[in-house]
Formats: sequence, structure tokens, C-alpha cells
Amino acid sequence: MSMTDEPGHRVPHRGLITVSIMLATIMQVLDTTIANVALPAMTGDLDASQDTITWVLTSYIVAAAIMTPVTGWLADRFGRRQLFLTTIVGFTATSMACGLAPSLETMVLFRILQGLFGAAIVPLSQTFLLDINPKERHGQAMAIWGAGIMVGPIIGPTLGGWLTEALNWRWVFFINLPVGIIAFMGCAAYLPEVARRLRRFDFFGFAMLSLGVGALQLMLDRGGEVDWFSAWEIWIELGLAITGIWIFTVHLATAHDPFVDPKIFADRNFVTGLVLIFIVGIVLLASLALLPPMLSHVFGYSTITTGLVMAPRGVGTMISMILVGRLLRVVDARYLVIAGLLLTSSSLYLMTGFSPQMDSWPVISTGVIQGLGLGLVFVPLSTVAFATLEVQYRTDAASLFSLVRNLGSSIGISVVTLYLTRNVQINHQELGAFINPFNPVLQDLLPGAVTDPAMLQTLDGLVNQQALMISYNNDFKLMMMVTLFAIPLALMLRKPRAVQAGTAPTAAHMD
Repeated sequence: MSMTDEPGHRVPHRGLITVSIMLATIMQVLDTTIANVALPAMTGDLDASQDTITWVLTSYIVAAAIMTPVTGWLADRFGRRQLFLTTIVGFTATSMACGLAPSLETMVLFRILQGLFGAAIVPLSQTFLLDINPKERHGQAMAIWGAGIMVGPIIGPTLGGWLTEALNWRWVFFINLPVGIIAFMGCAAYLPEVARRLRRFDFFGFAMLSLGVGALQLMLDRGGEVDWFSAWEIWIELGLAITGIWIFTVHLATAHDPFVDPKIFADRNFVTGLVLIFIVGIVLLASLALLPPMLSHVFGYSTITTGLVMAPRGVGTMISMILVGRLLRVVDARYLVIAGLLLTSSSLYLMTGFSPQMDSWPVISTGVIQGLGLGLVFVPLSTVAFATLEVQYRTDAASLFSLVRNLGSSIGISVVTLYLTRNVQINHQELGAFINPFNPVLQDLLPGAVTDPAMLQTLDGLVNQQALMISYNNDFKLMMMVTLFAIPLALMLRKPRAVQAGTAPTAAHMD
């Protein structure tokens, strides 16, 4: 079975291929967040401490970051279809191994392998969906792909929390087995062959990029635990990240046959798309990282209640995905991106008004608005970024697209977490300064409060709550400003020319 050069890409079983690809994609994307809520339950079983258990997350993230850029070369060397099937089998098998892990050391080892196998799934799924659909249907294809990419992280914590409470934390990994089997069977039966393209492997370029990206991810993930630049570890990781990325950049510009073809960066739409997807990555996962602890610590919600309150965000995203695939046929994609950024920034503005006294409705309504906005950004951006790019660069470009989005997410989470921690200290100090025996307002409202230990404890709890809420609101304001900054960048995207019948790019026959 192969993709043909016939008009409209008359690929058999396109629907079944799409379902199979998306099952694999959702399985991989879910694992970026589903294990987070299970960490406390893993600690005792794996004989780990609060500090070391986080390596369950770090090992996966760093391994996936290092492996993502090499996806294009592996696809060209071994075949896109063969690589995709191998990654599904490897990811499913290592997921089972993670669920059976008897110790922290074996868990970290299996999580590294899981990250290595899973890194290629998302860029390959995007490439396949673009390949099996004619250019006029790329918007709908990216809507389906985007739904999996964006809804997965949203439902991950809820599903992980339910599995951990109802069954056991090991089922967070075991759940991948049936999904992986179905995805593999569908892809093995119907996924078309794609021509291989032999090219030299630039080991030096790959090594430098891996060093830079791996050190950066490690620094971002470990920074909060070791108090950032007060630890030598962070300085070493920062130095390695700068060195690796700088040498790779110079190598990219001067080498005869570098790891990534520099012609990719000559496409203005793709480069602008990289900048915008970096910002989308910041807003999407940074807001998801902030909301669960906010709902737990400030509002006292349980894990299940938090999941239910956040679920409408996914509904908003799904609605947006359904609409945007059709809107792309009649509305300039750039205007949809701008509209999505405006909706997202509006939701973040409303979130700056959160208070401990409110009910769950503001969280639900802003979540729906933000879901709608991010959906309007993600799909047109994913479509336009690849619209003017030559087909042979598609897999490499998809790998870079996923890498930059993930780096944006990691940087965003680290920045908002650091900003939150620092602001909590500052806000607590400023609010606590008013609780003293010389404050006449306090004496009038609560006579004797500063001499009553029980009353002081209550006041301190209220100060902590307010300091935390103000700090979360400051983070939402920061993300709103970042989102507004991205709006002018959307105007730099070029409108793709209309596709004539029979001119859609296709993949070559397999020899």
C-alpha cells in the first residue's frame, strides 16, 4: 500500500488510519501529565523520597526532548511507517514495564526508554495526517491532530487521579496496553508506505543539539527543587545548554550537510509558526500546571473535583476544533489565530480576578473561553506553518515543531512556578505587616487578636491564602501579557495560495 500522486490522495481507509494514528498520539500525550498526580502514591511503593520521585517525570521529559529532533533522520533511514510501528510497540512495552517496576532505579530506566520511543509519535502522526490528506483538507486533519495534542494534557491529571484512587498507580501505565494494541493493529493494517531517503547522519550536530536541549530540560525541571541559581548544578546545566545550542547553531550555518537542513528556516511561515507555537506551549501547559494546585490549596478541592472543574476546558477545545476545520475553508487562517489569541488573553484577564470567596463557575467559564481560544490558535497555526514548506522537509519540520512546543511548555512551567514562589513570599510579608498591635483598624475589627494564639493562627492561615491567590493572579497576568505579545507575530504569517485540483503535495511511491 502506498501514497499515490493521484489528485486528492486517494488513500484507502483514510478514516481508519486517522483513528489508529490518533490513538497512538493521545496515548503518548497523556503520559506527559497522567503520571503527575500518581507521584505521591509511587513514593512508598518504590522506596523513594519526595526529592527523588520527581525523576520519574524528569527522566521521561529529558529523554523525549533529546530524541525528538532525530525523528526526521530515522524516518528517512528506516521508513516512516516502520518507525511509527516500532515506536508504538516500544512505547506500549515500556509502559507495561513502568507499571511493573519494583524500584525507583528500574522505573527511571523504563521511563527513559518510554521517552525515547514516544518522542517520535507526535511529529510522525502530524506528518502522516498531512500526507494522507489533500492540501485543501489539511485544516480538518490538523483539527483532529490538535484535539489529541491539546485535550490529552487536560484530561491526563483527571484520568490519572481516578485510576490511582480507584485502582492503583500502576494502572496509570497499564492503561496504555489496550490502546497501544489497537493503534498498532490499525496502523500495521492500513498505514501506507512512504519512500525512504538515505542521508548521512550528522552525529556531531545531533550530539550538540542533544547536549543543549537535554541540559536545558534538566535545568528547567530541577531548578525549582534546588532553588535555581543558588545551586552549582543549575549553573553547570545552564553552561552546557548554552554551549550545546551555540555550537549547534554555528554548525548548522557552516557545515556541508548538517543535522537539520537550513533551508527549513528560509520558510517565513514555518519560522513564525515556531515562535507562535512556543508561546502556545507556554500558555497551554503553564495554565494547566497552575490550576490543580490552586484549586487544591486555595479552594480545598479534591483531585476528582479539580478534574471535573477543569474538564469544560477540554470541551471548549473540542468545540473549537470542530468549528475551525470548517472555518479554515472560508476565513484567513491568520485572522483565526489572532481571534484565538484575543480569546485566550481575555480568559487570562478574567482569571486575574479570581478570589478565594468565589465558586467554581469563574474557573469553568474561563476554562471554556481559553479552550476555545487555544483551539483557534493551534489548528490554523499548525496548518499555515507547513503550508508553504516543501514536502521532503515535513518530518524534520514536524519534529522541530514538537520540540519547540515542548520547550515552551517546560520554560513556561518553570517561569510561572518561580514567579509564584517568589510572589508568595513577598505578598505574605506585605500582608502580614498589617497584623501588629499598632494597627488601629485590626484592633477595632478584632480586639485582642494579636495576643490570642488561636486567633493569630487563623489570621496567618487567611494571610497565606490571600498571598497565594494574589500570586496566582500575578501569574495569570504574566501569561496574558505574553499572549498579547504574540498577536503582532500572527500578522507575519503569509496567506498560502489556493490549492488547485491535482497539485496537492504527495509522498513518493515506495520502491
